[in-house]
Amino acid sequence: MRANLVAALAALLSFVAAAHAVGTQPTASGLWQATDEETGQPTGWFLITDHDGVYDGIIAKMFMRPGQDPTVTCVRCRDDRHNKPWLGLEIIRGMKKDGLKYEDGNILDPRDGSVYSAMMTLTPDGRTLVVRGYLGISFFGQNQYWTRLPDSAYNELDPSINPKPPAPTHKSQAAPKPENSAKH
Repeated sequence: MRANLVAALAALLSFVAAAHAVGTQPTASGLWQATDEETGQPTGWFLITDHDGVYDGIIAKMFMRPGQDPTVTCVRCRDDRHNKPWLGLEIIRGMKKDGLKYEDGNILDPRDGSVYSAMMTLTPDGRTLVVRGYLGISFFGQNQYWTRLPDSAYNELDPSINPKPPAPTHKSQAAPKPENSAKH
């Protein structure tokens, strides 16, 4: 009888968890990769976070071309980001979620310091984020398609950027050191 009760409770909990998962909608929070449309090579990773319903994003990893300075700073920025390093630079600010759309924010192009109005649209499966920067109205803009990265990609981030520090590794116990047999 007790086994039947435990099985029934387990089935109920499983059903409630599945119903909750179906009802939850993916968010833009997470680690994203942008790629060059011509080469298909990654151009950058971006970390988007939710701050009480307002979504912001930073440059989390850069893929530099040969000869490019990896310590580049935003020398052309005209706001509080002036002369800040690109790595960790907040380029997306103030996005507000409305279903799968994020609006009322802006995006910075650190190459020239331009700040554009922005919107983002998440695909229903949560795997692609369409990021659109524009001037004036969204019709006059450009889309970038970012792909969600797996949680394992967080391990490749600089520790100063990574919000999910790597899990501690389990080291095997070292054998005890032999005692010194020579007596003085």
